[in-house]
Amino acid sequence: MSTDLTPRPVNPASLPAPSGYSHGTLSGNTLHLGGQTALDANMRIVPGGIVEQFRQAFGNVLTTLRAAGGVPEDLVSITIYLTDIPDYQAHGREIGAAWRELAGPVYPAMAGIGTTRLWQPEALIEIAGVAVIPDERLVTPTP
Repeated sequence: MSTDLTPRPVNPASLPAPSGYSHGTLSGNTLHLGGQTALDANMRIVPGGIVEQFRQAFGNVLTTLRAAGGVPEDLVSITIYLTDIPDYQAHGREIGAAWRELAGPVYPAMAGIGTTRLWQPEALIEIAGVAVIPDERLVTPTP
């Protein structure tokens, strides 16, 4: 188990460059995954509704996870913030299919939380999480 607990930012080049935050913070083997909305590489929320936004936001989370050497099985907790819980529930099967496509049949501890709005007004969803990555796969970013 990594004993270096120095917090190190994890900011994959394929995600929009962060300003005033990090996409993830690695401390030891624990990766705290910052909230991801459905921003694409052009800093725009993807169109098309909750399923498409879930796919993009969760894909952004997984991109950060992989940059630290993690895989979906390393996720221990996911928190999903939603501006419209009934819309999410109505598309549960499609969202579940997107999850399995992106992460397989692995389901960490989860929470779904309703909120009135997110940072970008057009965002319907934001996903944050925590992962614990084994030493043999851990990629520690250089400062």
